[in-house]
Amino acid sequence: MDQLYLLATLAGTRIAVDACEVEAVVRLTDISPVPGMGVHVAGLSALRSRVLTIIDVAALILGRPTPAEQRSLAIIANISGHSYGLMVDGVSDICRVPEGEVPLRGQLGPAWTPYARALVEHEGDPWLLVSLAAFIEGGSVAQAA
Repeated sequence: MDQLYLLATLAGTRIAVDACEVEAVVRLTDISPVPGMGVHVAGLSALRSRVLTIIDVAALILGRPTPAEQRSLAIIANISGHSYGLMVDGVSDICRVPEGEVPLRGQLGPAWTPYARALVEHEGDPWLLVSLAAFIEGGSVAQAA
């Protein structure tokens, strides 16, 4: 299978996202906080005349919010009819992985278990294949490490 993946870094971990889940990758400018929301909801932002809910995915994984000065990059996705920006540390590449997905082997940290589907290998490095929808669907309960 010659699937296209977005390769990124999230909470210090190399991740891969199936490109069909990704609408865009953008630099975040203004994020307006929403009082009373969980630590994983960074706030709201605007992109091309629509409102995005910005999710601090690292807060789901690590249990603490990303410092404001590091909140600069997000993967935009439409999940269940809503627009989200899922913050990541950085984006490396978008590429085809001819070998496709490889089943998870060994133990995976409990914080990553709800989100990981498999591994993909690119240039000899493993990348944890995650589902963006899983971060939203499982986001009501933070997965603090």
